[in-house]
Amino acid sequence: MGSLIRLIIGVPGAIIVTGGLFLFMAAMIRQDPRLNEEEDAINLNITAQIEDTTLNNANREFKRPTLDAPPPPPPAVNDPSNRPALDGVRAQIPEINANLSIGSGFNPDRDAQPLVRIPPQYPERCMNRAKPSESVLVQFDVTPDGQTTNITTVESSNSCLNRAAEASVARWKYQPKIVDNQAEWRRGVQTVVTFVLEG
Repeated sequence: MGSLIRLIIGVPGAIIVTGGLFLFMAAMIRQDPRLNEEEDAINLNITAQIEDTTLNNANREFKRPTLDAPPPPPPAVNDPSNRPALDGVRAQIPEINANLSIGSGFNPDRDAQPLVRIPPQYPERCMNRAKPSESVLVQFDVTPDGQTTNITTVESSNSCLNRAAEASVARWKYQPKIVDNQAEWRRGVQTVVTFVLEG
């Protein structure tokens, strides 16, 4: 019941307030206030004006400005004491006969360095009885050309993986061992090849 009375009183009140605001705003918009300063405004023109020239002024000859005379050259110096002496100190360059060998600080010798290491292929026949991670210790020699040779298995956690490890090492490439700027054999290189089951 209270909400019905509020509705009956509130709706006409809202209409009256809205209408009053609308009429007030309309009256404010309709006013045209003029400032006294606008009536007495000064017109300023700031663009450059080009003066008209007559044909007589345009055709008259152009006179070149006269230049000042160049300055005189500096006076010649005839005093002999003012000239540099050409009889300088004469001395011979000393000869140094020292046979010093300080070295270059660079040693070109190096051991065999791996360039390409191809990971091994896990044989399917070995997967059934393999642990999640298996390792094979392989020994081999590196030729002067960087090839691996004489590959043998030293120790293995699963003998089924020995051939796969040796086949992987056979495809590796090395920088050869260098001694006195000559490539040499590097024998007895040992490395561990790791097999990991995924999944």
